[in-house]
Amino acid sequence: MGKSAEQPQAFIRGVSLVGRSGGLVKNLAGFKKAHHTVPDAVNAATSAFLAKLCTDELAAEGEKFFQAAKAALGYKRAQLTLEVASPSAVLVAKDFTLEWSYALEPADPASYTVTRTLHSLRNAELVEVAEFDALFAGQFSSVVFALKKGVRVEAVIDAVEGLDSKDEAAGVGLSVEYPSDCRHCTLHAEGVDAAVACDGATLEMQFARGGSPRELVAGFAELRRAFALTKARVLAGML
Repeated sequence: MGKSAEQPQAFIRGVSLVGRSGGLVKNLAGFKKAHHTVPDAVNAATSAFLAKLCTDELAAEGEKFFQAAKAALGYKRAQLTLEVASPSAVLVAKDFTLEWSYALEPADPASYTVTRTLHSLRNAELVEVAEFDALFAGQFSSVVFALKKGVRVEAVIDAVEGLDSKDEAAGVGLSVEYPSDCRHCTLHAEGVDAAVACDGATLEMQFARGGSPRELVAGFAELRRAFALTKARVLAGML
């Protein structure tokens, strides 16, 4: 099969797969209820405090993935490295990079979020390898794509609202939601089970549940197809 706009090889290097989870700061291994208090704000001091608290969890998950990647994909010592510098860690493999980052929730500093980002896939065909797909099964719920060219959010909104809903070839089932200040918008494409957030610099395709790299890339290909089919130039040129 030749390469096309729908094939992973055509765009995989430009995307990141992102997964998020979290919990209460007081439940982290480093939190000592007799000595520590829960953060009530997000600042340099409380962020440094979180970095100390999550060291054990971060090191354990990083080591787990180091061993799992080595076993699943047959990497040798020189092909796989892990660096932990809490509140973040980076696993660099021959074919990809995986990062973890802990951060306090701005709206609720008593809670934290851990973000896992898979990026820099140097072997695009790895997405189709069963062992690789199984390694990250259920880990990611978003595909983040840096737009080739920045776009005005207002222009995206106007383009979608200007589509002729009676013309199936032109509209391809696209709809849009946005706040009054138009600082971002959320797109929906018929047949694509995900919301697509646009802030002008990136598109983030947000799935309702976690999936594997193969599942998310397949969904992203459907989104690209929907955009490519539309007659609205601002949308067709986004990806």
